[in-house]
Amino acid sequence: MKAEGEGGAGVSSSFILHERACLPSNRSLCLTAVMPSPVILAPLSARARASSPFVFIGERLWLDFVNTEDTCRGARIDALVEFDEFVRWLQVATVLDGERAAAIRRRALQQPTGASAALVDARRVRAALRALAERGYHFPLIRGSVLSEVNRVLGRSAGTRRVEQREDGTYMRTFVPVGDAFAGLMMPIVESAADALISGELLRVRRCAAARCARVFHDGTKNGRRRWCDMATCGNRAKAARHRAVLKAGRS
Repeated sequence: MKAEGEGGAGVSSSFILHERACLPSNRSLCLTAVMPSPVILAPLSARARASSPFVFIGERLWLDFVNTEDTCRGARIDALVEFDEFVRWLQVATVLDGERAAAIRRRALQQPTGASAALVDARRVRAALRALAERGYHFPLIRGSVLSEVNRVLGRSAGTRRVEQREDGTYMRTFVPVGDAFAGLMMPIVESAADALISGELLRVRRCAAARCARVFHDGTKNGRRRWCDMATCGNRAKAARHRAVLKAGRS
């Protein structure tokens, strides 16, 4: 990948993940990366969470992106039906600021075919990341497949990494693509997934225990026993179901 330096000259910078030998007792995929530094995005502001139509319970950017494909009463719901919705998600997730989001929307109007292709590719990556979240820890073939997908996205994206200040005074890392404006949109998401592979976090990635819920999340609890995507929804429903079962058993 080429990154533009301050003087405008191209500076070589690689981010390629490699599988290496692990101890037999270590079931997670051991990876090394040649990269400037991992990209860690700041958490969403409370205002952004409150006004967002999207769900952000994954605790990791890549998991929140997977959760843009959700279920309701057993029916599949895709929050990214249109390219503009994809851009809106990136903006709410603080991947894009308002200025860059507006620029991407203008480019989409000028190049609708490119925008459509970018959305199709985003869904392709999302499907791979869902497989990683749900089954990647236990299946090396899935990890290998996702590894190829991550490196495909990383290898085609060129641009400049920056640290910028938000309106609320906090800071965020950004990636400004050079050339194809659509090519870099998935960069922060796949880098987030790459961080999970490198740090061995897959052991703590869960799918919600509710049978009808497809949401995934990173379990950051000390005891590693988080079961629900959200206690206010799936957790409370499970409690109510157990209570009804107890009452029914008592009557019988």
